Amino acid sequence: MQYIDPHIHCVSRTTDDYIYMSRAGVVAVSEPAFWAGYDRSCAASFGDYFRHLVDIEPKRAAKYGIDHYCWLCINAKEAENVELGREVIKLIPPLLGQPTVLGIGEIGLNKNTRNEITIFEEQVEIAATHDQLILIHTPHLHDKHKGTAIICDVLKNDRRIRPERVLIDHCEEHTIRMARDHGFWAGLTVYPVTKVTPQRGCDILEEFGTQMICVNSASDWGESGPHMLTDTCREFRARGHTTQEAIEVFYNNPCRFFGQNPKWKHRVIDTSEPANTNRAR
Repeated sequence: MQYIDPHIHCVSRTTDDYIYMSRAGVVAVSEPAFWAGYDRSCAASFGDYFRHLVDIEPKRAAKYGIDHYCWLCINAKEAENVELGREVIKLIPPLLGQPTVLGIGEIGLNKNTRNEITIFEEQVEIAATHDQLILIHTPHLHDKHKGTAIICDVLKNDRRIRPERVLIDHCEEHTIRMARDHGFWAGLTVYPVTKVTPQRGCDILEEFGTQMICVNSASDWGESGPHMLTDTCREFRARGHTTQEAIEVFYNNPCRFFGQNPKWKHRVIDTSEPANTNRAR
């Protein structure tokens, strides 16, 4: 079976992770711009980071047969510095035409401050002006519900934003309905320290259905790993779901969302054959 990891920070991962992903069947990854583990001091630092995402990481991934795509933004944590945020935003439009850039992301909120909301709104403006897909970061833990509500309000109040072109990531049991009710795609991040476990992820898939949901590892500098994606698929199959159902979740759904950008080259696999022919045992 083939996989797509819709949200992973390859710049923070080792070569061993690429080898694992290749052997496990990961054929493509999507890497949003994010926090580097420290606050960067100037916009030029982001310029170098964007060059890494656009030029360097795709070549590194290609050595292992993996297609690498990326997103550009200033992340929610560093967006607290509005002056820096605006300098970084100026760097983004000239890069949107690069062949592996899928859109603006991961933008959103960290602590739901006024400054974060300001930079979030200004990056939504860039996305709307340039007709870009949007990938959203929702806050961690206790701020998540409030932050997700603020994000949804900003997006739904801009008539230029088409909900089906937005993926609200890091959803959990108490926020996924909010994203889905507004017509957005939802992301489930399998990152047991601060987000969901494979078991919780599968519980959510079974409770809310699998349509318009992308499952990802969001592997970064923390206690995370690309195996979380395949572990979740294994849990999903162990519960009796068919191979066809797994393909829909772990391959076709990312293709459906990312395929709204013509740069995305992977296509949905036909799973119309009888679903019970490959039921897990």
